Amino acid sequence: MQTYPAEIEAQMRRYYQSLCEKDRRCYAAIEAVKLGYGGQAYIRLLFSCHHETLQLGLRELQDETALSEERIR
Repeated sequence: MQTYPAEIEAQMRRYYQSLCEKDRRCYAAIEAVKLGYGGQAYIRLLFSCHHETLQLGLRELQDETALSEERIR
């Protein structure tokens, strides 16, 4: 499985922390998909996010209406 260099991981974590909850889920899901096999486990560790959070992000990426919602809690 591909991993990112430590400097890139640090930048990714900073960016992830700056996002709202919904955008965090989607960003984590996109990164996991990009990495392929083992990507979900790597991204969960990198961002310290729960399995269900990542799964929700993956579902939201497939749902056009979820992506177009502008509501933020």
